[in-house]
Amino acid sequence: MSDDSAGRHGPTEGFHRERSQPLPPERSPRSGRVTVPSPAARRRRTGLLLVSALSVLVLFASGTSWALTGWMSGALNRFDVFGGLSEEDRPEPTGGLTFLVIGSDSRDSISQEAQEDLSVGHTPGQRSDSMMLVRLNHDRDRVTVVGIPRDLWVDVPGHGPDKVNAAYGLGGPQLAVRTVESLTDVRIDHYVEVDFQGFVNVVDALGGIEVCLPEPIRDPKAQLDMAAGTHHVDGAEALAFSRTRATSRGDLDRIERQQQVLSAMLDKAMSTETLSNPAKLTDFVNSALSSVTVDEGLDTRTINDLAYQMRDLSMDSVTFTQVPLSDTEYWTPHGNVALLWDEPAARELFAAIQADKPIADPSQESGKGSEPRPGDIRVQVFNGSGAPGLGARLDGTLASSGFQVTAPAQNWSSSNVSTTQVRHGSGDRAEAEYLAEMIPGAETVEDGTLNGELQIVIGFNYTAFEAPKSEDTAPKGEPSSGGGSTAVSTARENICG
Repeated sequence: MSDDSAGRHGPTEGFHRERSQPLPPERSPRSGRVTVPSPAARRRRTGLLLVSALSVLVLFASGTSWALTGWMSGALNRFDVFGGLSEEDRPEPTGGLTFLVIGSDSRDSISQEAQEDLSVGHTPGQRSDSMMLVRLNHDRDRVTVVGIPRDLWVDVPGHGPDKVNAAYGLGGPQLAVRTVESLTDVRIDHYVEVDFQGFVNVVDALGGIEVCLPEPIRDPKAQLDMAAGTHHVDGAEALAFSRTRATSRGDLDRIERQQQVLSAMLDKAMSTETLSNPAKLTDFVNSALSSVTVDEGLDTRTINDLAYQMRDLSMDSVTFTQVPLSDTEYWTPHGNVALLWDEPAARELFAAIQADKPIADPSQESGKGSEPRPGDIRVQVFNGSGAPGLGARLDGTLASSGFQVTAPAQNWSSSNVSTTQVRHGSGDRAEAEYLAEMIPGAETVEDGTLNGELQIVIGFNYTAFEAPKSEDTAPKGEPSSGGGSTAVSTARENICG
């Protein structure tokens, strides 16, 4: 939850999480020494367990022994999430399992020094920093992860309209579950929560992960300065990468980065490097459990059953999407900006999840011949006319129209360009022609040094930029002001490279 809106609710009292302290397998007199199975045996017995990291589920392999699985279950913090909920008001259960995953931004258990190191601020109280709905289908061979933007404007049961993450601050896990169930009409079967420090520990225990950026991010508040490209990040850097909203689409970009981080963690956790190293696997499991809270129903037997049922799940079986939106700039009665969901599209999405149907990718449905859209186009402006400030003004117009402006405008190698050019690589002709139509008198020029990015060179004949209609500005598969389709990707597709 953002500090400017959620903080007014104050801390929530009355949460009591029982923490057990079992011994790890290698120290337990009943389990004896941990024996790591052969690679073949691990492949047969490897189960994927659900734990949380930054309010998203990390699916990791548990293939050392069933004793280790039992230890993991006993080490989890537990909270009676569903005890106070009325069955009459809840959606009907189905054969699939749905997890509500909350990333808590509580700083209460983090030292002031750690708060400063992680750049998470000092705001007291309990809040949800991010939220995801994770669906494991009836056959246990497919997982669907739906990102729920924390600024989504909803009706919080018993409290009225508010941002969805206010539910956690007002009534803890129970009210968060009630709110999401009433919003989606999908029954929540299990609850998983993690805090900042737990997420950092998990990434560090994995030895860091790789993330990649199409454009640079600079967020002084989060102490984040990352150039475009691929980066190997540790836990603190991964946290800043996942939490920053210092990009053009704010929380929506943040959800996509969180999905990328989750995919990278999943890939690293399932790798042979992690599974075949007992010390590394134990360190990873210890870190994953240190700050995780689950519902009381996730007991040892349930975890064992899930581990066995999900043993053949792969990176291609985990699909990500987010709630379809109709308005990303809704001014609330509280005087701040929130998001409105596209109700027909969202209802269709959640009905498919409840029915265990695969989520369709709208970008694939639209076909490859679709007209380019601003959100798909990367562009940099160069001023070849010599007119001061013209490039910066065009930068602003392009950004407000939804184009990806990759760098601030610069002067061209000469200041006597007569005709405005839209320069492009051999594979980007359609995008260049689309953009040139918005600049009266502009011509397209193929440039073999360019690949995936356009350049506008302002000439003497430049008069104006005619912005496209608003419904054309969103990237394919992403929400525009009047549409609600959202992008769909698998965990494998989200991994860098």
